[in-house]
Amino acid sequence: MRRREFITLLGATVIGSRAVSAQTSPKDFHLGTVTPGMPLGENSPGGQILVRVLGERGYRLGQNLKFSSRGAMRKISSLPDILVEMNAIRVDALVILGHPTAVAAKLTGIPTIIAYGAGDPVATGLVQSLARPGGNITGISDDATVLTTKRLSLLKHLQPNLRRVAILWNRDDQAMMLRYETSAKAAQTLGITVQTLAVQERDDFNGVLATMDSDPPEAILMVSDSLTDSNRKRVFDYTLAKRIPAIYESDPLVRDGGLMSYGSDPKESFERAADFAARIFKGARPADLPFERPTRYPFVINLKTAKAMNLNIPATLTALADEVIE
Repeated sequence: MRRREFITLLGATVIGSRAVSAQTSPKDFHLGTVTPGMPLGENSPGGQILVRVLGERGYRLGQNLKFSSRGAMRKISSLPDILVEMNAIRVDALVILGHPTAVAAKLTGIPTIIAYGAGDPVATGLVQSLARPGGNITGISDDATVLTTKRLSLLKHLQPNLRRVAILWNRDDQAMMLRYETSAKAAQTLGITVQTLAVQERDDFNGVLATMDSDPPEAILMVSDSLTDSNRKRVFDYTLAKRIPAIYESDPLVRDGGLMSYGSDPKESFERAADFAARIFKGARPADLPFERPTRYPFVINLKTAKAMNLNIPATLTALADEVIE
């Protein structure tokens, strides 16, 4: 090859490589996910949403994005060690579920995004304010008062003479304790008496079910966290056998056999969490990123479960539903 041709080819190669570099990020980014239960992997429903939205923002798995997931498998005491590991493998941002995970993540200083399930971050002391979190945590918050009042009103729509509701919750989770207290206050304003059913571990469900056997409630509201959700089948089976209507906080529980739910849309929460991650990858600090509240709150009814319970769902209630599962 002649010298002039070689220089021309080399110049074209350099220009071409610069053009490619201009189209891709000069840095590889590492997203971690940590949950108190099963790992939120890239192929899980939530993980797929994170990967899709980040891809739309220019962060593509296998190109300039790495994805690592860990789950405590309901061993909450293991969360600090998991977060230390995430710090050691140098994740650039974390997407987490649940209040206990947020507490552990706060101590690491890793930029952290709450997807859902951590309650009111100001009331629990996670952040200074929703508008200016002031630390390493931002993400999605919820309005427990509004949501609980709506859930109880839906139960009353189903049973107009409803006077007594059992609230099932995990008393070891500070955020769930606050949600329970908020639910109890909301029930009082609606003239509903609350039967407290607090659990701390799996075996406590035996006592809870025995309590309801001896003193049956008219309906059940289950506050979601890794402990109650992991025992959902026991609650489903019990409500089916006893024909007690129950409402849950998220639609995946209804798709899995629960009667009805009202709560934030998990799809939207993960989409927003991915957008937070993209902004952090670009240099934004969680301290300066205001918390957001969901905008979509689907009301879902499982008519198949209602029929199995021999429970008549009023047409006026199904008309309110965003989705009816048959």
